[in-house]
Amino acid sequence: MKQFNVPNIYKSNLISAVKNKRRLEDKLKKDFTPTLLDFGPVQIYLARHFGFCYGVENAIEIAFKTIEENQGKRIFLLSEMIHNPQVNADLQSRGVQFLQDTYGKQLIPFEDLQPDDVVIIPAFGTTLNIEALLTGKGIHTEKYNTTCPFVEKVWNRSEQIARKGYSIVVHGKPKHEETRATFSHASSHTPTVVVNDMEETIELAKYITGEKPAEQFYTEFKGRYSEGFNITQHLQRIGVVNQTTQLATDTQAIAEYLKQVMKAHYQLDETNIGERFADTRDTLCYATNDNQTAVTGMLDTDAHLAIVVGGYNSSNTSHLVELCEEKLPTYFINGPGKIISDTDILHCNWRTKEETLTSGYLPAHKPVKILITSGASCPDAVVEDVIEKLVGFFTVQKGVKEMTEQFS
Repeated sequence: MKQFNVPNIYKSNLISAVKNKRRLEDKLKKDFTPTLLDFGPVQIYLARHFGFCYGVENAIEIAFKTIEENQGKRIFLLSEMIHNPQVNADLQSRGVQFLQDTYGKQLIPFEDLQPDDVVIIPAFGTTLNIEALLTGKGIHTEKYNTTCPFVEKVWNRSEQIARKGYSIVVHGKPKHEETRATFSHASSHTPTVVVNDMEETIELAKYITGEKPAEQFYTEFKGRYSEGFNITQHLQRIGVVNQTTQLATDTQAIAEYLKQVMKAHYQLDETNIGERFADTRDTLCYATNDNQTAVTGMLDTDAHLAIVVGGYNSSNTSHLVELCEEKLPTYFINGPGKIISDTDILHCNWRTKEETLTSGYLPAHKPVKILITSGASCPDAVVEDVIEKLVGFFTVQKGVKEMTEQFS
């Protein structure tokens, strides 16, 4: 896989050493057990896969190269390039301005843009309307487009099944940048509707079977369907694609549920289900799958707690928290500063995005066993800082530097 030029400020000697060793020992990526960093009184178990993915490294390389090559020009990001506070703050400190917030709220009017301005498209991609607007202003975004190739893969797959007459069901968070972009691209080819979760999918299916009156759809799914969507016609042949950072198991469950609904309603079997339902399993992101599977493998460890590091508005990170919470006390933090002391930690509720101060998060029992992972947009340097902060609460004979040497 291509190697990217990521700034050193995001790198970690410890994490790089660990990842390189695991990569050499497990070239086929079949071992999802965590890596033990044994500091004696505290044991850290690192997930097999975590941190920057291909799409994030690609976006960071393009963004920093853009800054270097356009000294003296105004440089804008359409919105947060990735959902990580450290990376976005670094870009802003270098003069990059955000045109919109993560939910699409305008921060700087598009009317203020000039043809010689530089506009970077974030890793999530953007809508066709915004692309056309920028092009109409004489701004060429091709060179500064950091859209993740795996997001583009979803768009391409949507177009392929649209050509075969299928409508699209997008599994995604309706307000997320990537979902808005995917909805825009899919709906330019075929009728499209967005579902957030299985609960909404079950309700959508009732319009396929006729259990719900057609007119109710337009209220229940307001703002989620493409222009001209006809509920009595456009759910007769469907395919499911996803926001690539969703839980892979959730997308698979939604697709399988709708497939079974179509089989039952149209009296089909495995030999002819393709007449009504398109197979789109290949739109799932490899990094999302790897990170989530690594968490599942990590949770087999007999540990006391889990810490997940990443941006609070990061979808893929939130899902890692969701998985960990099923088994252990889990603390979602965006950096080492949230670890106040060996007794207090300030952490985020992934559902409400509200922070809570918890006391007594570290058990008195020794050794303390902690599982750690991070989201796909979290720098390894931040994870190392978190580890160093935790280890600093204990009297250890071997510190982070010595641990790095052990894995090198």
